Amino acid sequence: MPHAAPVVDRAAPSAPGSAGTALRHPVATLRWLWPAYVTPGRPGRPTTQQELRWIYTAWLGALLLKMLGSSWDVSWHFKWLRDDLAPPHLLNSAGTVVVVALVLFSSHTGYGVDRRALRLMQVGTALFLVAVPVDIVNHRLNGLDITSWSPSHALLYVGTAVMLAGALRGWWLYAAPGRVRDAVALGLWLFFAENVLFPNQHQEYGVLSLRAYEAGRTTAEPQLLDFAVAQAQTPTSFMLPVPPWVQPAWLVCAGLLTLVVARRVTGLRWAATTVAATYLAYRAVVWLGLVAIGFPPSVLPLALLAGAVAVDLAATRRLPGWLAGPLVAAVTYGAGAVLDAVGVLPPWDWREEVVLATALAATLLWTLLDAVVRSRSLAAWCAPLEEHGEIPVVAAIGGAPTR
Repeated sequence: MPHAAPVVDRAAPSAPGSAGTALRHPVATLRWLWPAYVTPGRPGRPTTQQELRWIYTAWLGALLLKMLGSSWDVSWHFKWLRDDLAPPHLLNSAGTVVVVALVLFSSHTGYGVDRRALRLMQVGTALFLVAVPVDIVNHRLNGLDITSWSPSHALLYVGTAVMLAGALRGWWLYAAPGRVRDAVALGLWLFFAENVLFPNQHQEYGVLSLRAYEAGRTTAEPQLLDFAVAQAQTPTSFMLPVPPWVQPAWLVCAGLLTLVVARRVTGLRWAATTVAATYLAYRAVVWLGLVAIGFPPSVLPLALLAGAVAVDLAATRRLPGWLAGPLVAAVTYGAGAVLDAVGVLPPWDWREEVVLATALAATLLWTLLDAVVRSRSLAAWCAPLEEHGEIPVVAAIGGAPTR
C-alpha cells in the first residue's frame, strides 16, 4: 500500500511503559504528553507503532464508554421517562468527550490518520454533535418519542457510523500487519456493527415489555405508562411502534451486510462470526447486569450468529453476492423460525412476499458490494491521502511511517 515517504519530525520522549503506569501518574503523563505530542502537523505525519497503539486504544476505550451508555439507555427508557441527565446519557457523553478530544488531537497533530480518515472522523463527530441538540428539541416538541427509529436518532447513528469509518480507515492503513492489528480492527468492527444493529434493540426490548404488561407484571414505572396514555391513548404505545418487517429486514440487509464488509476488509477467516459472537456475548453480559439492578430485559438477536457463520462460509467459498445473498437470508430466517418457536424473537413479518423482498434487497446490496470491490476506483480510494507533499513510496500493507 503506498505511503508518503517519512519526513524529518521532532524528537519525542518514549511513551510511558504501560497504560497502568500512565493512569497511576496522570499529572506526569499529561506533562509528558502535551509538549511531546500536541504539536501542529498534517495528516499522514510519521507515527510509530507504539504511538499508533496508544491512539487507537484510547479510541477503543471511548467507544466502549459510548456503547455501555447506549446499551443502558435502551433499557432505561423501557422503565423510566426520558431524562437528559440520566446516568446512561452521562456515560455515553463521557465517551463522546473522549472521542471529540481524539478527533481534535488528530486534527491538530496529524498523527494516526490520512486526510480522508480525518475528514470522516470530523464529519461523523460533527453530525453526532449536531444530532444531540436536534434530539433534545425533538423530545421537547414531540414528547416521549421513545422509538429508536426516529429521524433525530437516525442522525446519531449516521454520525457515529461515519466517525467509526474514519477510525477503521486510519488504523487499517497504518497499523503493522499482525495480531494486534487484527484484534484492534475486529474491536472497531464490533463497535461499528453494534451501532448499526442498535435500532433493533427497540423491538428486542419491546416484545418482553409488552409481554410483561399483558401478564400484569409490567417492568415500566407508572409515570412512563401514564405519559404514554396521555400522549397516545394507550400505555403500550412505546413498546412496539414499528411494523414487524423492520426488525428482520434491518438485521439481514444492514447488520449482516456490515459483517460482509468486515470480512472483506480484514480478510480474516472467521471475522463475521467473531464480531457477531462477541456482540452477542456483550449483550448477554449487559442483560445480566441490567436485570440484576432492576432494569427490563431483552431478547438477544441470536439469528445474527447463524447469518454471520453463513457469511463467513460464503466468503470462504468465494460465492458471488447473487448466490450468497439469498442463501444467507434463508439461513437467518431459518434461525429466526426456530427462535420464534421458543418465544425469544421480536415480531417478524413472515408473509412470503415480505421475506422474498428482504432476501432480494440483501442480494442486490451484496451484488453491488461485489461490483464496488472489483472497481478500479476502490484501490485509489483505499490508498493513503497524505499531506506531506513527498513522493509516495510502495510499502507493505499497513504500518505507519516511522521516524
